[in-house]
Amino acid sequence: MDMVIIRQIVLPVSIRGMTVMDSEGDYNVYLNSRISRARQLAALEHELEHIRRDHFHDSRPVHELEAEVAGG
Repeated sequence: MDMVIIRQIVLPVSIRGMTVMDSEGDYNVYLNSRISRARQLAALEHELEHIRRDHFHDSRPVHELEAEVAGG
């Protein structure tokens, strides 16, 4: 279905955000409610970039995908 659902949840402070694709093909973006709004927005943009680049169907190691988004 490819919807993007955004939620705020309590995560460890070291995790700003994460995305999980569900069984319907929707992207569930979780933002850390413990961090500032500015950091949440940066985390959201980071997670959306993973979605734009179709990283959820990419078999490369996670550290490579993270480096690609951080650099680009």
